[in-house]
Amino acid sequence: MPSDQKKILLLGSGFVAGPCANYLLRFPSNHVTVASRNIANAQKFISKLKTQANTTAISLDVTNEEALDNVVKQHDIVISLIPYTQHTLVFKSALKFGKHVVTTSYVSPAMQEFDAEAKAKGLTFLNEIGLDPGIDHLYAIKTIQEVHAAGGKITSFLSYCGGLPSPECSNNPLGYKFSWSSRGVLLALRNSAKFISDGKHVEIPGELLMTAAKPIYIYPAFAFVGYPNRDSTPYDKRYEIPEAKEVVRGTLRYQGFPEFVKALVDIGFLKDDSLGYLQSGEMEWKDVTARALGVQTNQESDLISVVLQKTGLKGDEATRIISGLKWIGLFSSEKVTMRGNLLDTLCATLEQKMQYGPGERDMVMLQHKFGVELADGTKQVRTSTGLWFGVPGGDSAMATTVGVPCAIATQMILEGKIKERGVLAPLTAEIVYPLIEAIEAEGIKMVEEIL
Repeated sequence: MPSDQKKILLLGSGFVAGPCANYLLRFPSNHVTVASRNIANAQKFISKLKTQANTTAISLDVTNEEALDNVVKQHDIVISLIPYTQHTLVFKSALKFGKHVVTTSYVSPAMQEFDAEAKAKGLTFLNEIGLDPGIDHLYAIKTIQEVHAAGGKITSFLSYCGGLPSPECSNNPLGYKFSWSSRGVLLALRNSAKFISDGKHVEIPGELLMTAAKPIYIYPAFAFVGYPNRDSTPYDKRYEIPEAKEVVRGTLRYQGFPEFVKALVDIGFLKDDSLGYLQSGEMEWKDVTARALGVQTNQESDLISVVLQKTGLKGDEATRIISGLKWIGLFSSEKVTMRGNLLDTLCATLEQKMQYGPGERDMVMLQHKFGVELADGTKQVRTSTGLWFGVPGGDSAMATTVGVPCAIATQMILEGKIKERGVLAPLTAEIVYPLIEAIEAEGIKMVEEIL
């Protein structure tokens, strides 16, 4: 390849990698090497790109230090779209050979430990540049800096984001479809959440997370609910809003989702403890449900009675959720796909029933709501709102809003437009404003309003 060509190593060929690679390959000076543990996956991925010119597929096991080093040293920059627990392996290799790195993942404590060495070697390890985290940071920082520059204060910051089926495709009891690991989605629902309310830190344990869900009004056409996600408590510092008395970052779902998930929690189906009876052999769902509920009968009416007892459901809500459990097949004679525990066995069925079908599209909704007090004491509510739809048969909204910002950041580092060094997230003016300009040029824009 020509000596002036920029060599980009793309680790991972999952669903967000397509829009990322397609953007980078628009620049004739870029060459993209796609690395996957199985070379056939990398080859298949490349075959679906808009161009196959300036691409190479390779097989790579990132846990093999020597193999990783041999590949990293041949490239100018690494995009790591592999599980976040493996980013430190990439950082370590990149430091050895003086290479920049881009990820869409949150900066973990283990990743942060590389900050001083990356700075010392003049390297940029830019993270959190997808959708959430990513686009959310850009527009949060923009409004916060605008308010502060005018002498105002941010009294509250509420941010909700959701990747969902487009309304016409939300045709199942959860109002949800899986574009990535169903296990990851369900495990996230067991995590505790922390946020700031009335100036105090609040924690909601995982088993009560769904009870914290409340209606979130964005557009009248959508029946959204939201619940806190992960730990929002560092964001008064990360966003430099110590004056904020309320700071919440949360997840959006359609109405009815939290109650359905809470019922699954109440009957034990989100537990991943190993169970002997789910290791091998054949079982029908009604027998698995009976074992899970701790009863001897597998009759549908008896199982429903126990479910109602354990969940406390009544009236129309009980009818709706029992109907949904029937739709999944929990009381049926359908054979289960055994995966050793209730959570993964449930996931096997959900993955069959809740995939996007041909011609269906997804949707991403993101909104920040800022409580603002201006220098003269005037109070305002400001919003930044993004709504994006996937293309049926093409790129999903989620893949585009994660993959394109990641690609743009990579290109900006290659072109020397991002000069900040160390283990970073896009939280400074030097990174935020050029990124906003570039993503808006790609049609990815949030609408800002004063209500």
